[in-house]
Amino acid sequence: MKRAIISDIHGNLEALKAVLEDIDRQRVDAIFCLGDVVGYGPNPCECVKLVRDRCSMVLLGNHDQGALFDPDGFNVGAERAIRWTRTQLELHDRMPKHSADRLTDFLGELPRTHTEGDLLFVHGSARRPLEEYVFPEDIYNQLKMQHIFELVGRYCFQGHTHIPGIFTTSPEFLSPSVPKGESEVVMPLPREKAMVNVGSVGQPRDGDPRACYAILEDDARVRFRRIEYPFAETCRKIHAIADLDNFLGDRLGQGR
Repeated sequence: MKRAIISDIHGNLEALKAVLEDIDRQRVDAIFCLGDVVGYGPNPCECVKLVRDRCSMVLLGNHDQGALFDPDGFNVGAERAIRWTRTQLELHDRMPKHSADRLTDFLGELPRTHTEGDLLFVHGSARRPLEEYVFPEDIYNQLKMQHIFELVGRYCFQGHTHIPGIFTTSPEFLSPSVPKGESEVVMPLPREKAMVNVGSVGQPRDGDPRACYAILEDDARVRFRRIEYPFAETCRKIHAIADLDNFLGDRLGQGR
């Protein structure tokens, strides 16, 4: 089976469209989304609709939950963006023509985990699926990594940090650096357990502004793909919305 796995779209419609167009060219069997469809970006409603219509499996992210309930644990800028996002979703759902198309209902019914055999799919981590970050530097926190790996059957696919790569039980973090002018790096999965961060579609934070997603092939290797998109257009939209911090747009061109 060939699965495209996307995560952390964050209301970035331009990035999501570019990634979906690339996925269509890859002829995958299914598209999985690991959450955070909304938050930060200027097009939450459009992104929720696209994910709902195109993905066969969608998980709840912490920003998605924050848009439904009281946001908890966010910095000031992120919380303002979440509250603005909630307003946009509510305005959409109040329109009579959308009475059977309520986006908040869709988000509210999303699961926190998905399991297929010994494959686990989460937003954050196997230990705390919604909110725990697993950063590359956590390889030096052996107790944390040991506890999380104990909950992984074989492979766990996650997002949340916006930093793509593979964690091994060594522990080691293998980073898929895709050179400019190239579109992907193929990395074999280790025979033992591994955690795979698929990166971020809408707000990369590894120094590469290109949208990132992963393709899992035959449960044996991962193709990390980087896709160019017009981030300047997304930035312009963010700057035009008073409740969204300009930094949320400026960072897109820097991949941070």
